[in-house]
Amino acid sequence: MKPLGLAAVALVLALAAPAAADELRDEAEALFKPLPSTIPAVKDNRITEEKIDLGKALFFDPRLSASGVFSCNSCHNLATGGDDNLEVSIGHGWQKGPRNSPTVLNAVLNEAQFWDGRADDLKAQAKGPIQAGVEMANTPANVEKTLKSMPQYVTWFEGAFPEDADPVTFDNMAKAIEAFEATLITPAPFDAYLNGDDEALTDEQKKGLALFMSKGCVSCHSGVNVGGHGYYPFGLIEKPGADVLPENDKGRFAVTATADDSYVFRAAPLRNIALTAPYFHSGKVWDLKQAVAIMGASQLGEDLSDQETDEIVAFLQSLTGKIPVVTYPVLPAETADTPRPSGEILPQ
Repeated sequence: MKPLGLAAVALVLALAAPAAADELRDEAEALFKPLPSTIPAVKDNRITEEKIDLGKALFFDPRLSASGVFSCNSCHNLATGGDDNLEVSIGHGWQKGPRNSPTVLNAVLNEAQFWDGRADDLKAQAKGPIQAGVEMANTPANVEKTLKSMPQYVTWFEGAFPEDADPVTFDNMAKAIEAFEATLITPAPFDAYLNGDDEALTDEQKKGLALFMSKGCVSCHSGVNVGGHGYYPFGLIEKPGADVLPENDKGRFAVTATADDSYVFRAAPLRNIALTAPYFHSGKVWDLKQAVAIMGASQLGEDLSDQETDEIVAFLQSLTGKIPVVTYPVLPAETADTPRPSGEILPQ
């Protein structure tokens, strides 16, 4: 057989490269989905511009907390990746919470909310921190009294919930916050790649994507949010030490009281993971490369090489998306009827 000339070799390589790229993307498309191009619909809460605008004001309003200090944005700061970049959040009376704060970005796409999945959706999630003694330490009645004391809020609620005779309610507050949070979608280079742009990822990121799939990371981290669904034991193969997996936090067991759910947690969504250190529910690991190595050993039984870890981290960086521009709202002023802030810590 006559050897191929240089031109023929070049042609073969040119034809083979797209095939390899298409094969990798075909495999990825079977496991992941790009972000939706419109605001996702949510159950039992039709999203409107009026709800979004009201929800944005409520998201930034610290008067939803008993002390008048903490807002939703305190622990889910939109300027720092949708979380607070603390090991555990600090709340009412400077108390520390029990777990690391998850990002609010793309959270509407999660199967359930919180590390243990105890809230079915963002409406339920929004109510939790407001009433938690170590977070915002407020009550539904006091929240409603606060909001009704400000005429501008009453007008906004009437516009957002025109069918309701009494629109200023704790439930409607949660629906409005959910509507705003549903807009916090962050398209990333990985979405462009899934949509057909071969150059959206670097060669190193493509190698990391291939490893992410072949090593088995996709067993827990797949779908549109690259996680955020399913419940798995932390330490499936090798249980991490107490410095990473505190023995007193048994995860989903607290929700189900089922022994099999001890140390089981919802799979973390990995979009924008490069922005949201520290990692895991305990917030004990600050380095993304270290977190990847821990997951390889504890969940997959894989002793990842230094190069493999670097390549997977490079892929994870392709999940860093464009955060929507949010104009800080001007909030209604208090009136004589607005409940005064209190920093009192009540017995739990």
